[in-house]
Amino acid sequence: MALLVLSLATTACVNGVNGSVDVPAGTSVSDAHTVNGSVSLESHAKADKATTVNGSIHLDSGAQAGVAHTVNGDITLARDAKIAGDAKTVNGSLSLAEGAAVDGALINVNGRIEIDGAHVGHGITTVNGDIRITGNAVVDGGIRVEKSGGGNEILGIHFGNGGNHVPQVVIGAGATVNGPLTFERRVKLYVSDQARVAGPISGADAVKFSGSEPPAS
Repeated sequence: MALLVLSLATTACVNGVNGSVDVPAGTSVSDAHTVNGSVSLESHAKADKATTVNGSIHLDSGAQAGVAHTVNGDITLARDAKIAGDAKTVNGSLSLAEGAAVDGALINVNGRIEIDGAHVGHGITTVNGDIRITGNAVVDGGIRVEKSGGGNEILGIHFGNGGNHVPQVVIGAGATVNGPLTFERRVKLYVSDQARVAGPISGADAVKFSGSEPPAS
């Protein structure tokens, strides 16, 4: 699979179809897009949009994007990376390292969600994803786990989701969640006695725990 690399420091579009797209360090682009391949923004690179269909999206340290959207792939933000809008995937994980930020929402259907000392501005929505919030992470806008099999829509695509997986939601020591925690299906919810949850919880009973890990289920 080909790799398309932008070597200019000026604003441009980087578009591919069957191949990955790499935006070098310090480069600013309006659109980094491909269909079958990954999109990578190197250290302190910028893109108004980072999008693909079948592939992952990675922002290296200090990189910035307006939005990050994929269908089948992970979205990862390294330390101090930032997305001004939403980070959306259907089948893929969402991972934010310390100091990273998504000012919009984190949204997926299937895939693990990990927020370690990072900030989310407009909440987390998933169907089957396990959620782990650790470090001094702050999630504004709450958490929503939607019921499966309801024909969920992400990126304009409808998905019916079944299966017997019971999502596990862990809010670790030092983490803060502001806003409602709404669970439309069964989950296992664990909240550290050193975490802060400022909002109502509906659809689940929180299990309190001490230390770095919740009790084995």
